Amino acid sequence: MSTASTPGIDPSVPPSGDGCAECESAGGWWLHLRRCTACGHVGCCDSSPSQHAGAHARATGHDVIRSYEPGESWFWNYRTESYVEDGPDLTPPLHHPTDQPTPGPAGRVPEGWRSQLH
Repeated sequence: MSTASTPGIDPSVPPSGDGCAECESAGGWWLHLRRCTACGHVGCCDSSPSQHAGAHARATGHDVIRSYEPGESWFWNYRTESYVEDGPDLTPPLHHPTDQPTPGPAGRVPEGWRSQLH
């Protein structure tokens, strides 16, 4: 797939960090991480308590994300609510550090965390 066929994917933009930017600022936690393909913002998934990746897409119009989990390479378009097939290679890193637990980050995931998922 070429970026010309999917507006909003800039393969040259690096990720914003190792974890959800808003959760890191607020001392929160996440289940899985997603990377904005337009600006590199890393946010937590829609199953996470705060759902920052989806909120970022709605606030900015940056519709396409890529999983930021080790072993996952899929893209999702929030506007069309569909997977993006064969997205381009993005600037590394392609996932959070492998020593970072899921859910994460270490030390901030509460007991009973499953009951807080969406």
